[in-house]
Order: sequence, then C-alpha cells, then structure tokens
Amino acid sequence: ERLQELVRMFKERTEKAKEKLIDPDSSDEDTPPQPPAAQLAPGAQPPDEKETQAGPSGGGGVESGTEEEHPGRCCKVKTPWWIRACVRFRFPASIDPFTNLMYVLWMFLVSLAWNWNVWFIPVRWAFPYQTPDNIYYWLLTDYLCDLIYILDIAVFQPRLQFVRGGDIVCDTKEMRKNYMKTKRFKFDVASLVPLELFYFKTGINPLLRLPRLLKINSFFEFNDRLEAILTKAYIYRVIRTTTYLLYCLHFNACLYYWTSDFIGLGLTQWVYNGEGNSYIRCYYFAVKTLITIGGLPDPTTLSEIIFQLINYFIGVFAFSIMIGQMRDVVGAATASQTYYRSCMDSTIKYMSSYRIPRDVQNRVKTWYNYTWQSQGMLDEQELLNQLPDKMRLDIAIDVNYSIVSKVPLFQGCDRQMIFDMLKSLRSVVYLPGDYVCKKGEVGREMYIIKAGEVQVVGGPDGKTVFVTLRAGSVFGEISLLAVGGGNRRTANVIAHGFANLFILDKKDLNEILVHYPESKKLLRKKKPESKEEAKEPPQVPAAPVRAETPKLLKAALEMTERSSGLKGALAKVKEKTNKSTNPAMDTPSPMSAGSPTFRSASRCRYSAMPQSPSVCHSDTVTKEPIGDDEGNGKRKEKKS
Repeated sequence: ERLQELVRMFKERTEKAKEKLIDPDSSDEDTPPQPPAAQLAPGAQPPDEKETQAGPSGGGGVESGTEEEHPGRCCKVKTPWWIRACVRFRFPASIDPFTNLMYVLWMFLVSLAWNWNVWFIPVRWAFPYQTPDNIYYWLLTDYLCDLIYILDIAVFQPRLQFVRGGDIVCDTKEMRKNYMKTKRFKFDVASLVPLELFYFKTGINPLLRLPRLLKINSFFEFNDRLEAILTKAYIYRVIRTTTYLLYCLHFNACLYYWTSDFIGLGLTQWVYNGEGNSYIRCYYFAVKTLITIGGLPDPTTLSEIIFQLINYFIGVFAFSIMIGQMRDVVGAATASQTYYRSCMDSTIKYMSSYRIPRDVQNRVKTWYNYTWQSQGMLDEQELLNQLPDKMRLDIAIDVNYSIVSKVPLFQGCDRQMIFDMLKSLRSVVYLPGDYVCKKGEVGREMYIIKAGEVQVVGGPDGKTVFVTLRAGSVFGEISLLAVGGGNRRTANVIAHGFANLFILDKKDLNEILVHYPESKKLLRKKKPESKEEAKEPPQVPAAPVRAETPKLLKAALEMTERSSGLKGALAKVKEKTNKSTNPAMDTPSPMSAGSPTFRSASRCRYSAMPQSPSVCHSDTVTKEPIGDDEGNGKRKEKKS
C-alpha cells in the first residue's frame, strides 16, 4: 500500500509538471490563491498620478501635506549625464595596455606632464620668465604634473596585464609584483624624488626638478600605443621627428641665452644684446648655428669659441640624424606607392621592348591606375599571405562575408564551409569591355561580383545584351559544379564598367566540399541545368535475344532419342534446348492456332500424358519429314 501511494504521488507531481510546461502562467495548486487586486473606481486615479498632480497647494491629504512641508520632493532634478557616468563608473581590476583606449588617454596625460617638464625646465632656468608674481602658477602646474606621476605609479601601472608563459596574467597581486620587478618601476620612483625640499635652502630652482625627466619610458610607450591605433601612423611619425628637431633648437636657444647672461648681455658682438624678445632672438641664433646657415658674428673670447664649436658639432650630427630619420619615415610611408610605380615602369618597359600595340599599353596603364586608386595595393593576397590562417579568415569574414552570404547559390550551406571558401577567393579587377569569359571556353572558375556590373551578351552579332548582373550576383557555377563534362561556357560575359570580381577555382571548391557532403548535395540540387543536360537521354537497347540452337546439336539429339536407355535424360536436355531456342513459349506466339507446329507445341506443353521426345521436337520452325522406320515404330506403339 505504501508503494502504491508513492506511485500515486509521483503521478500527481508528473501531471502538475506537465501542466506547468503546457501553461506556464497557470498558478500552482500548492500555492494558495491570492485575492484579486481591488479595481479602481471609474473616477479614481492611481496613487502615482495623484502624487504627480498634487502640488504644494493641492487637495488635502497626507502626501500633499508632506509635499507642502518639503516642497523639494515634488520636483525632480535631472542629473547631468557626466555625473551619472561617474557614479556608475567602476575602475577595472586589470587593464589591457594594447587594446584599452582609456589607458591610451591616460598615457597621453602622462606624456603631457613629462613634456611640461622637458620643455619648461630649461626655459625657467635660463630665461627670466619665472618671477615672484607668477611663481604660484608655475608651482601649481608642477605639482599637478607630480600628481599625475603618482596616480600612474599607484593606480595604472600595477593593473597592467602581462604575458607569462603564453598566458595573460590578470591577478592583482601578480600584476603588482611584475611591475615592481621591472626597471620602469625604479625609474618611476626615482622621478619622484622630492628634491623640492631644497627650495627652503636654495630658493625655487627649476633644476631641482630634473629627476622628473626620468619618466621618459611613458612617453615612448604612448608613441607606440598611438601608432598602433592610427590608420596613417606615418603622419604622426613625421610630426614627432619635426618636434625632436624643434626641441634641439629650443634647448640650444636656452643655452645661448644662459651663456650670454654668464658673459654679460651686450658685452661683445657675439652675445645677445638684450634687445627685443629674448626667446625669439636666441631661437633665431640657434637655427642659424645648428643648421650652419652662416652669417653669424665671430666669437672673441675662449668661452664663446668653445660654445660655438660645440654648437657646430652638435648641429652637424643632430641635423643630419634628423634629416635621415625624416627620410626613413617618409620612405616607409610611401613604400607601397614606390613599389607600385616600379612595377608599372617595369611593365611599360617590357611592353615597349616587345612593341606591344599602343591600345594594349593604355589598357595596362589604366588597370594599374584604377587598381592602385581603388585598393591602395596591386595584390592584396601578398599582404594576407603573411598572416596566420585564423587572422586571414577574420579579415576575409569582415571584408567579404556580407557579399558572399547573399549569393542565392550558397543559401542554406554550412556556415563553416562558406568561411573556408572565403580564404580561397581571389579579387580581380576587369576594365570596361574586358571579356570575363567567352562562349565555348572550358570553365574552371566561378565568379562573384563584388563591385561593378557585367553583361551577358550574344546573338548573331555577339552584341545583344541578354542580362546585366550587378554586385552580389554569381555566374559560372554550371561549369564549376559540372561532373563528367558540361564545363563549357555557354555565353559571353563582358565587364560593363570597372568590375571587381571574386574568383573561386574549381579545384579549391572540390577540396572544400570533401569535408562538407551535405553542402555538396545542396549545391548539386541548386545547380541549374545546362543545354546538354536538358536534352532527352538516349534510349537503352533491349536485351539481346539468345541465338538459335545449332542444327548439328539438334540432329545429334534426334539420333540419340531412339536408344531407350537415354530417352529420359535426353528429353530433359532437349526440353531446355527448345526453351532456349524458342522465346515465344513464355509469351503469346505470333503463329496461328491452326498450324501444325502450334498444335504440336500445345500438345507438348499442356497435355497431361507423357509425350515422346519426337513429338516435343516438332515445335521447330522448319518441319522435317518423318522416315519409314520412325513411322513404323509409331504404328507399333498404337497397336500395342
């Protein structure tokens, strides 16, 4: 009884579970039904609406009284979006230094702080621009830069992810330990040495802030991160190299003013005379010295000669290095264009040496110019072949998947099969009037239109346009999917304008379809019939009729019938022979029922009494005469 009760309970629970699956909104039987909510009267309003409509002078009620006492609760102040963003912001536990844009922005601030120290420490040391009137502004900016340094050391750098043994480490303790073991941590700490404490003894001397320049690694890291995210990084490289040259001139101008002040302003013809804007005049002297323009007054004292010699040496080496670096930057930026021009020049030289017709040369030049302007390169496969297969597939998916996925031929195919096919596509540019394929050619490729239009032409004159195919269309699939022939082009296809086509080779497609049999079957079903396939299939010939039994074998059988011992066995052999020679035994015979051959065959086949072999042998086409001995033998059998 206990087991039966358990079975009954399990059945009830199963039925309840089924009801829940069928109707999830239905309430559980175990849960007591809640009383329905009281419906509002027609004239009543929801409490929320009452609270909204009731103002400080609204109708009497508890809520309205509260709002009167606290009128600030009645109105809602909209919080600015930046405050809400700051409240919701949560600082990440780990930072990817290569892909995190926030880290790049922070490094930009650190680089600004470092550049402030690099550019203005020499200016404040050499020129009399730091005065008691503006000293607080200089100190405020200095300490703001120091705060950026401290935040970088304490907050950002200990949260940088790093790679160890091929794994990305995101643990907080491990990241902190890794940063503290590096030389960068030591330089960052040394850059914050508080030498400003000597201000109380020596006064405010900007040279005491020279340790701040040790954070130069942050500046170099910012350059690397910025170049990685810029599409035209060579522009930034040119600007950075120009800035290096300007800084050399800036530092030399500061040294020239300090030397002039040390010797005495206006004491000699070589030093700065103190007239005009001091920085502009000294910068002009630095430009003429480092670039070795000439036209400067000759130094007279020993200190002036030493300073001028150092300037000349530094100017020659520094300026040559900057010019060489500038050339490298510009050369790297225009490397692809240089390659394009060299290829075009080599092709033109080749065509000229073989006296290629002028119209062909013009078409080749047009192809070079259009390919370079549209793609920025001559062959994109050379660039993609340098990447791993996974990265090449990711690029192909982003660039070409939106086009290939819309092709009706590949609708319903395996997604991974399309991904594999994307890696095998080749991009080819056709000029206006170029034949993409001609009628009668052996087709080994299929074409997918990426951009532009092509026209299918034919007719008696070969210029009648049957159809115009646009971007996303596919043609040539009949030849590509043909098995055992039928791979001839059935029409001419001409590029109407500049057309960019994807080409899929038949060999590549077959190698891909080996791993996707279901997609292969689907493509076979979608393949349109060619003209040869639309024709009626040839009729299969009927089964050949067996040859007639040789006459020699028939005569031998008739001679052996007379011996009584072999009569039974030979009768079976003869019956099989008659069946092989007369196929009309199984089908109605065309002979008339009154013929003696038909009657003899009927007696042999349908008679219940045993017949002699001689009687059964009478179904042959030619009736042979019966001899006297055979006739006498038959008479004797009748008498007996």
